[in-house]
Amino acid sequence: MTKYILKRLLILIPTLLGVSFIVFLLLYLSPGDAALAAAGPNSPKETVEAIRESLGLNEPFLVQYGNYLKNLVLHFDLGTSYQSGRSVTAALLRVFPTTIKLAGGALIIAIVMGISFGVLAALKKNSFIDSIITAFGMVGLAMPIFWSGLLLIIIFSTKLKILPASGFSSIKQMILPWFALGFQSSAVIMRMTRSAMLDVLDKDYIRTAYAKGLSKSKIIFVHALKNAMIPVITTIGLQAGGLLGGSILTETIFSIPGIGRLMVDSIKTRDYPIILGAIMLIAIVYSVISIVVDILYGFINPRIKSEYK
Repeated sequence: MTKYILKRLLILIPTLLGVSFIVFLLLYLSPGDAALAAAGPNSPKETVEAIRESLGLNEPFLVQYGNYLKNLVLHFDLGTSYQSGRSVTAALLRVFPTTIKLAGGALIIAIVMGISFGVLAALKKNSFIDSIITAFGMVGLAMPIFWSGLLLIIIFSTKLKILPASGFSSIKQMILPWFALGFQSSAVIMRMTRSAMLDVLDKDYIRTAYAKGLSKSKIIFVHALKNAMIPVITTIGLQAGGLLGGSILTETIFSIPGIGRLMVDSIKTRDYPIILGAIMLIAIVYSVISIVVDILYGFINPRIKSEYK
């Protein structure tokens, strides 16, 4: 298992290098002048040129990328903000806990709702309850994050006036963002849980367990659900990474000071080091989540753990 984890960690290096190159290239080719945005629209041409020179924006693409890569690899330095002149790493670490809190809360809601409703739908196959839960899943999949967020604000903040529409400093302020971000993911997890449970419940060892007189709860939660969790864990891992991306819209809608909102503000001002640093941080977290998911496979299914060895 240790050798496998080290191998996966080594694979992260070319993956992150590829991400950095692609994002750096896209930002380099994007329209707009970062030096002009840093200087201000009414700044003299000489001032803009001086800023462009100081930021190294006059250099060829490969030179700029090489300098960025050198600072990243040798000094773990994500660069300096064009707008504030401060460290990108410090700016990201200041808002990253808020984003983790948002995505983490949404993921917990998605897991609890998704697995609970998925198991219930599988046990009540082709019943009215199954139809309701399946309809809920279809609505969740079809409803984008920005729409569900606005709908929750209209219902619970504007109409009922029971929950605040912005902020993220108290549990009451966190409820709407958590549900807005986690609603779609819960639908995805629910559909996968239902499908996996239906497949497992048809297996011979489940029928044998019923024939032995084991309690229904033990059969469902010990024998069936445990074996159905492998595809579900994969889905949860993918959704966890997707929630970090979805936080960009959620933080903008609910005025939450996280990485997503920082990226949106940086895009407006063409603060490329902040954008690149935020994407790199999200890519690292997403990659680590993938490794954690693979490790969890071994604890759930001993056969997979033996393959690691």
